Amino acid sequence: MQTPDLDPTSPPFDLLDAAERARLHAAMDVVYFAAGETALQQGASSPAVYVLHRGRMQALRVNADGEEALSEYGPGDLLGAFAVMIGQARFSYRALEQTLCLAIDAEAFLAVQRSNPRFAAWFLEGLSAKRQMLAAPPRPGDMAETMLTRVGDTGLAPLLWLDPQASLREARAGMKRLSVSCALVDDPQAGPGIVTRTDLLDALALDGHRPDDPVAPLVRRPLITVHPDAALFQALVSMTEHRVERVVVADGERALGALGMAEVLSHHASHSHLIELRLERARRVEDVREAALRMTALVRNLHAQGARMGHLTELVSALNGRVMRRLWELIVPAPQREQMCLLALGSEGRREQVLKTDQDNALILPDDFHWPQLEATMQRFSQALNDCGWPPCAGGVMVSNPAWRHSVSGWRRRVVEWSRDSAPQAMIDLAISIDARPVAGDASLFDAVQPLFFDAAADDRVLHHFAAATLAFHTPLSLFGQIKAGDRGADIKKGGIFPLVHGLRTLALKHGVRDRNSFRRARTLAAAGNLDAALAGDVQQALAVFLRMRLSQQLDALCAGEQPGNRLRLAALTRLDRELLRDALAVVDAFKAQLKRSFHL
Repeated sequence: MQTPDLDPTSPPFDLLDAAERARLHAAMDVVYFAAGETALQQGASSPAVYVLHRGRMQALRVNADGEEALSEYGPGDLLGAFAVMIGQARFSYRALEQTLCLAIDAEAFLAVQRSNPRFAAWFLEGLSAKRQMLAAPPRPGDMAETMLTRVGDTGLAPLLWLDPQASLREARAGMKRLSVSCALVDDPQAGPGIVTRTDLLDALALDGHRPDDPVAPLVRRPLITVHPDAALFQALVSMTEHRVERVVVADGERALGALGMAEVLSHHASHSHLIELRLERARRVEDVREAALRMTALVRNLHAQGARMGHLTELVSALNGRVMRRLWELIVPAPQREQMCLLALGSEGRREQVLKTDQDNALILPDDFHWPQLEATMQRFSQALNDCGWPPCAGGVMVSNPAWRHSVSGWRRRVVEWSRDSAPQAMIDLAISIDARPVAGDASLFDAVQPLFFDAAADDRVLHHFAAATLAFHTPLSLFGQIKAGDRGADIKKGGIFPLVHGLRTLALKHGVRDRNSFRRARTLAAAGNLDAALAGDVQQALAVFLRMRLSQQLDALCAGEQPGNRLRLAALTRLDRELLRDALAVVDAFKAQLKRSFHL
């Protein structure tokens, strides 16, 4: 009988050329498994990678309590790749009925991986990368390349070091000699700082300095640095966040070079710098609105080009913070705006909001603060956010609501009320406040209030309520691992995103982790041994899958003139997307089981 061939249109085999597919076909055989027979044993190696041709397989996780049924696999699904690549299977796989598989010899499979990096990346990058592999092969300059480019691999500008007493003339001559636009000034007392060509020109042309004056008064500190292993995209985020056009690339105490906006933009064309420039030049609320409304197009462009969710959320959060700060500067008079502290809460506080879903913000006031125009000004600020794309929060979590404006002492009383009240709304209010970050005004007020949130949530009774809340919504998976969705689709926020985000927040609070971002919480917990490293990796990838799929359908909804929501329509997903979603939902169930054990639920 002629051996069936691999489907060249089905991922990941569509990443292979004809010669590579022929090589796998030559090393392939047909194997049969009877109903109930185990094809792969958890923890064991495998002589082959299996592609299901006919029949069904069940994935099983073996633990101290026995076997836990996970996802179900059918024709076209691929099993055993990890068993071949790392020498042991993550799960057991058992035939649910008579099953035929195409068995690809392990050595041939590994040889093709070595010759085709994109085929290897399909398996090595995990859930979140698979969907990106469906795109056309990357071209130089594509966003996908920018996401993977390391800062240290770019053309860094050489560093010019100056003594604090060096003259402006000497500084400019040194910059011209090295063809650079900045210099670092080494001061043993004040620490290293930076002076730019623009600083020199302003000093000479506008501020009355003379060419022989020392450069020391012009030096700005602290230095904004990025690590050479950071993604180029992260350098752009840092520049946007700190409103600078260049950063210093440093490995610990060792400065390696300078990276300017021009070098970053030569690698990437997201046009986020244009939005930043518009915000910097905005003199009216209407100008900010025009810049803010361009962000959906930016998100659509980056998403279409394969931007990783972690990079995308960080850039959007940096820009969102700039929008809120600029509105704050334009709406709140100078004497008052520096006395208060504006907080972003919830997903915006965690830097995980991509599209503007609602306003989640709060205000901290000094204890002796009194300003008759506070109410009217905060109403105007909330309306300006609405005009910039943030709809009002249905729960009223906004600075226009007096319940979310308190002095430091007022917040102390509010937190005590939350911690004593076991009602679901009190627990929700406390949870979103834990993720708060300051975006404008006097950040020292936040330093006084933030410990109150963490101390209240560290109480065992509160933690138990938090942990129980992660189990409030059912994961939309059937007993046999099939996705359950009604006519309106699967609510991915309740069934997937919330259990992971809130569960990581709860574990972080239990173990004293102060990170706000869910991805960093997972990594920190794993590094400290408080969360299984493999599960922590799966949780991060699953969360990225949920966020990416939701964003894709939300953008489609906006194009159709509809309100974006949290439900995934399965009919709109490709076969691969459904496979990713199914695997990601299985991770949610595994994470919930971990929480049950950790909190004895």
